[in-house]
Amino acid sequence: MKFDQPSITQPAADFTVTNSRQSLEMSFAFCQKLSRTEARNFYWSFRLLDRNRRRAMCALYAFMRQTDDIADEPGESSEMRIRRLDEWRTALDDGLAGDRATGAEGWPGMVAITETARSYRIPVKYLHAVIDGMKWDLGAVRIQTEADFEEYCWHVASVVGLCCLHIWGFESRGGRAEQLASRLGLAFQRTNILRDVGEDYAKDRIYLPASLMLKYGVRISDLGLPTALDSLKNLVMEQVAVARSEYESVKELIDLVDPAGRPMLRAITRIYRGVLDQVEKQGGDVLTRRARVSTPNKILITCRSLFG
Repeated sequence: MKFDQPSITQPAADFTVTNSRQSLEMSFAFCQKLSRTEARNFYWSFRLLDRNRRRAMCALYAFMRQTDDIADEPGESSEMRIRRLDEWRTALDDGLAGDRATGAEGWPGMVAITETARSYRIPVKYLHAVIDGMKWDLGAVRIQTEADFEEYCWHVASVVGLCCLHIWGFESRGGRAEQLASRLGLAFQRTNILRDVGEDYAKDRIYLPASLMLKYGVRISDLGLPTALDSLKNLVMEQVAVARSEYESVKELIDLVDPAGRPMLRAITRIYRGVLDQVEKQGGDVLTRRARVSTPNKILITCRSLFG
């Protein structure tokens, strides 16, 4: 079985390359520090990877975080944020083309993410899709249909999983691995959306499809109540079942991922399934309290994932 395992090459030791290497090391160090302080669910699983893959995952996380911060910049109009996201996309393209000096807006992680994308052959269309996905969150969000819901999830979650595949190494098997990773990303994002219904409502963002809310008789104002009504609980519990079926349907992905990447895949999947378990334990009441996996349980899941 052959896995895609690109590695970061070691440059020759001359003055120009040494300076470039120092810049690269500083950029990766920035991404690692950001990930350690902000990544929460994900950073525990990063520790299960070897050094190069761990650094690459930190660079990917930092890029996603910076993209999200641009989209959520307070006090800026939607038009200005769209412009800044377009500039960010140009900065990324400049970096990937080898121009590390222009367009990066001084962001310290640009060298690391462009080096990661080149070294692990991450298709640029995935990174572009992440940027485009953030445009969904500008202004009030209203998802109309389940098809719209899945398209949104693909842009903000599935493509992240596809990027991770390239860092971990994988056997495509005719595109099967990519299909499974995309579906797993959908399950992750569905879990996130169920967990965050109340918080998203407070930001005027409603990701539950309007067609689904109509089916269950859930009104928009119901999402702002201190506790969930039965109509919302029923909707949430149905979506819990959908997410569970998605998690079950992608189990074979583990065998298509390089052994070095499998512990992280196991860990993040178990952590997100743990969040879903908590939503179910709360009977679908996602408004009274936020479903979460405790830090000790995350550590336990991470340790167990190392061994299978």
